[in-house]
Amino acid sequence: MPALEEFTAVVIDCTDPTMLAGFYRKATGWEVTYSDQDFASLGNGGRMQIAFVRIDGYQATGWPDARKHAHLDLTVTDLESAVKELLALGAAKPEFQPDEGKWVVLTDPEGHPFYLTTGD
Repeated sequence: MPALEEFTAVVIDCTDPTMLAGFYRKATGWEVTYSDQDFASLGNGGRMQIAFVRIDGYQATGWPDARKHAHLDLTVTDLESAVKELLALGAAKPEFQPDEGKWVVLTDPEGHPFYLTTGD
C-alpha cells in the first residue's frame, strides 16, 4: 500500500463550478481559494478543500437514487435553522428523508445530496 501523506480535497463534478463554490461558501463560511470557468475550490485555512470541476453534459443523480455514490456530511448547531438558511441559499429538501430527526438530506443547486446533523 502506498504511503498516503495527506487527504487534501473532495472534488465534485458539476456544470457550474463558480456557482457551486459560491453556494458552499455561503453554506460553510469557507473562502474561495481558486475559481475559473472550469474549476473552483473552497478552504477553511487548513489543507482540506472542497472543489468543483466542470464536466460537459453532467447530469446530477436523483434522490434517492442507486447511482448516488457520495455525499457530504455537515454538522450544524441548530438543524432547523440551518435547513431554513440553506433552503434560502438555493438548496432543496427532497421528500424522502432517511432517519427523520437525526439527519436532514438537502440537495445543492445542481442536485448533489448533502446531509445535515447536529452530531448528537
